[in-house]
Amino acid sequence: MITKQPTTILIVDDVPSNVSVLFDFLTTHDFEVSVAQSGESALQLVDYEIPDLILLDVMMPGMDGLETCQQFKSNPKTQAIPIIFMTALAETIDKIKGFKAGAVDYITKPFQQEEVLARINTHLTIHQLQQQLHEKNSELELQNIELAAKNTELDTFARTVAHDLKNPLQSLVGFADLLLDTLVARIEPEELEYLQYISQSGQKMLEIIDSLLLLARVSQQEIEPTPLNMPEIITQVQQRLAPLIKACQGEIILPADWPIAQGYALWVEEIWVNYLSNGLKYSGQPPHLELGATPHKNKIRFWVRDNGTGLSLPDQAKLFHPFIRLSQNQTQEGHGLGLSIVRRIVERLGGEVGIESQPGQGCLFYFTLPALT
Repeated sequence: MITKQPTTILIVDDVPSNVSVLFDFLTTHDFEVSVAQSGESALQLVDYEIPDLILLDVMMPGMDGLETCQQFKSNPKTQAIPIIFMTALAETIDKIKGFKAGAVDYITKPFQQEEVLARINTHLTIHQLQQQLHEKNSELELQNIELAAKNTELDTFARTVAHDLKNPLQSLVGFADLLLDTLVARIEPEELEYLQYISQSGQKMLEIIDSLLLLARVSQQEIEPTPLNMPEIITQVQQRLAPLIKACQGEIILPADWPIAQGYALWVEEIWVNYLSNGLKYSGQPPHLELGATPHKNKIRFWVRDNGTGLSLPDQAKLFHPFIRLSQNQTQEGHGLGLSIVRRIVERLGGEVGIESQPGQGCLFYFTLPALT
């Protein structure tokens, strides 16, 4: 059985009658009481035993209560102890001096015992809660440090594994494509289908690896935001997506001009690639995508609007999380990392992501970036 330690109160007063009254009263309420008759002796006493609370007389010969309180508060060992001044002074200016010195409260003479008890219990409770909060904050800080270290280790591991897998997988895909080219007229249709499946699956795995590597770079790479040439970025995106645009017979409408934002061009290109590839895969048939940008305060809101069937609020809430696909349409499969990478990139660049949609009215995906100031 654990025995609870008694609460210790230090009384600092040079008047024996005051000390006697408080000593008797507090001991009857199960407090352990120590006594010092001067500020100097109180400072010496706390070197041996740290009290839970101090009742400190203001008017004392030699070192008065204000100076004693300042000494307590300047010592790291005692600065957290709640100090309640005892005084016959009732002027507001005297109370302010006490609070500036570090006191938490006042009780006035002659003492009202129930008031003294109520103030002591209140500040002991506050002090206990503050200590618990400090301990919890320390625990959380330690956990955050450990979590950050584990995340760094995990990112490093994921990047290493992904990098080591990429080269042999590229070789596998390359050999599968070579076999397709050389054996297409000499093997059975079923065998040809198997080779196509190997090539497509390998290519899909390469896309996942590239996404993981990008995610690791976004987490760890230090970048310096610069003014973005958005027309040039969009041109690069259209070139990368040209086969998909052609296959889907998609239409992309661009604004006449773009406001200038700040960011990191290579990452912003990935944002547009994800947004536009999703729009081409999952919106109308044929897909019709409109791009634009709207300045708002110190940010610029970039967006793409599609002509799809739209998404319900529950479906919208699932987006921008890892391994959540934009659609369950099995003719257009994805690994579900794209939008989570978009969110990670945009947040690293100081912006936000989001979607506006109603069923039957298409979707508007957006991201914000700091405007050029």
